[in-house]
Amino acid sequence: MLGAVAGWGARAVLVRLRTPVRPPRAVPEAIVAAIWALLAARDLPPWWLPVPAAVGWLAVVLIATDVRHRRLPDAVTVPAYPATAALLAAASLAGPGPGLAARAAAAAVLLFAVHAAVHLAKPSQLGAGDVKLAGLVGAVLGAVSWSALLAGPVLAAVVTAALALASRGRTAPHGPGLLAAALLAAVFPAAGALAG
Repeated sequence: MLGAVAGWGARAVLVRLRTPVRPPRAVPEAIVAAIWALLAARDLPPWWLPVPAAVGWLAVVLIATDVRHRRLPDAVTVPAYPATAALLAAASLAGPGPGLAARAAAAAVLLFAVHAAVHLAKPSQLGAGDVKLAGLVGAVLGAVSWSALLAGPVLAAVVTAALALASRGRTAPHGPGLLAAALLAAVFPAAGALAG
């Protein structure tokens, strides 16, 4: 039920963007509800649950905008930075300690820098919105583990390649792949992950 309410909030954000997205009836509500129901069924530490719940909500909003308009709006990504930092700081304090927060911060900088370098070298291949999103994704992947940070970009590239094939050669958005990697790592962390 809470997931459906959060999904309604995602719909409200989508229709109020400068370039609005009008999703089909009940779709954001159903997707966020399904993600949150999956989280409820998982045996994750309570201090970690807000992180994948927020990533799931963010994924619904940003994937919808990136697929529809090939944009990751600053109106969503910029406020997500302090929100993600607060959630990861709270998880670090309530969970394994400062190691999680330090790893998340370092990973955010690293993934942001790698994407920024690619954007500067080939701006047509990777947009500025993807660079901004990479910092958020890096923080979540790094909070999970260093191995998640290594696997995440590979999964993101696979998803982007699959979208390119499905769109018959048109440039595919990279945001869905980044968000899928972050969500999968957050919902299904490997055994021993999330350590400080």
